[in-house]
Amino acid sequence: MSFDNAYDGLTEDSEEKHWAFGTGFTAALSGVDRAIPSDVDTEDLAAYSLMLGDDALIYAQRLAEWCSRAPELEEDVALANIALDLLGQARLLLSRAGEVEGAGRDEDALAYLRDEHEFRNVRLVEIDCGPGPGGDFAATIGRLLLFSSWRLALLQRLTGSRDPVLAAVAAKGVKELAYHRDHAAQWVLRLAGGTDHSRERMVAGLARVWPLYDELFTPHAVELRLAEAGVAIDPAELRSEVDTVLDTVLGAAELARPDVPTVSGVAGRDGVHTEALGLLLAELQHVARSMPGALW
Repeated sequence: MSFDNAYDGLTEDSEEKHWAFGTGFTAALSGVDRAIPSDVDTEDLAAYSLMLGDDALIYAQRLAEWCSRAPELEEDVALANIALDLLGQARLLLSRAGEVEGAGRDEDALAYLRDEHEFRNVRLVEIDCGPGPGGDFAATIGRLLLFSSWRLALLQRLTGSRDPVLAAVAAKGVKELAYHRDHAAQWVLRLAGGTDHSRERMVAGLARVWPLYDELFTPHAVELRLAEAGVAIDPAELRSEVDTVLDTVLGAAELARPDVPTVSGVAGRDGVHTEALGLLLAELQHVARSMPGALW
């Protein structure tokens, strides 16, 4: 070796590419046509990409909170991998939003430099079910089951989107979401079929996240316009399929749907969020906002 230590090797000018700096990889969307369909409203497409990207970004952050704190080592790895899958989706979707809107914002600017009211994620992904005070693993699993069942149904349909980037992201994402949904379902069965205490926790966990379930199927005007153009999906069309999946899992676990009131009205797609999102963003964005323009 021509360098004195391993760290010098990372910066040595050579033909070899080093993973530590994120080089040497084929771009995730290499070969994908990035042209915007001529009859599609760019403002709507940017907004929709932002919605789906924010869902993934915020939920990835929530899942990452469990790293080193899950009930067992294998679950630390599983939840971290699910978070990384979603983070990968978020990067592609936020990049698409930035290039379509044409305001010079990249994925980092959209993730770190927007305020709470500018985020368009559904509220289910932002509420705190984490390992901290008041957190609960069963609620985390319940949310994962709801979210992954819904997003899998959504991405399966988006593989036929007229926007080539959304179609490509969806095609990759369905493979990931299929695993996420299966992982959640297995845990629901495990907790519901375990001790009386674990079953009680699973019942309580589902009840905690269920009030935000209906929001997943409430269409926003942007979604409806783009669905008409063959670019997006009307989320209301997903309800029957997702209900069937959940009923199957809950039936196998001998659990009933929670009898709890749902939250309605303006929601995350409109930039209306719970208090939890502000606290999450304070942590997520702290370094980027404290050191603007820094590179590492």
